[in-house]
Amino acid sequence: MVRYQIEGRGITDENVLRVMREVPRHLFVPENLADSAYADTPLPIGYGQTISQPYMVAIMTELLELKESDVVLELGCGSGYQTSVIAGIAKFVRSYERIPELAEYARKNLERTGIRNCEVICSDGTDPKPFDGGYDAAIITAAAPAIPDYLFPLMNEGGRIVVPVGGHYLQDLAKIRIEAGKPILTYHGGCRFVPLIGLRGWRQ
Repeated sequence: MVRYQIEGRGITDENVLRVMREVPRHLFVPENLADSAYADTPLPIGYGQTISQPYMVAIMTELLELKESDVVLELGCGSGYQTSVIAGIAKFVRSYERIPELAEYARKNLERTGIRNCEVICSDGTDPKPFDGGYDAAIITAAAPAIPDYLFPLMNEGGRIVVPVGGHYLQDLAKIRIEAGKPILTYHGGCRFVPLIGLRGWRQ
């Protein structure tokens, strides 16, 4: 998976490549889909949600420019796979998941794979709480209807936010860097995610 789908498509961050070799992706998908866990495609995990395509996990993680001292905010924990990849690089991950069954599923998956430097909160991720000391990076793993400016006050100087922005069916992968207190925005290609549901997302 890593050699052909990720490294072969231009991902060069050594930490991303390392952790995606280490994390057992098949433990984050339903048992009946374990044989497809390493395929180049998203997979359903129930409740209308998906685990992202491996390449999409890789490019979003690379765009975060993670360091081992970083505290990271994630909106949309799902089965916990993206959480586990980030946790393999960063100091700590706080992840929000609005669906109780998926939040519990993610906690179990993370626990059985030995990942401890994370917290899964069952709540509306579009209304996240501040972290003492601020966040160094943030990732949204669902389609936001607009740039999530509500995250800006939670971010440290130099903080990076990666988020798919657009409509229900097609989005652009956006990266926002906070420099001198102001957002610097770049785009990194088209993508397709399930909608971000919540107070500052799409209505259910």
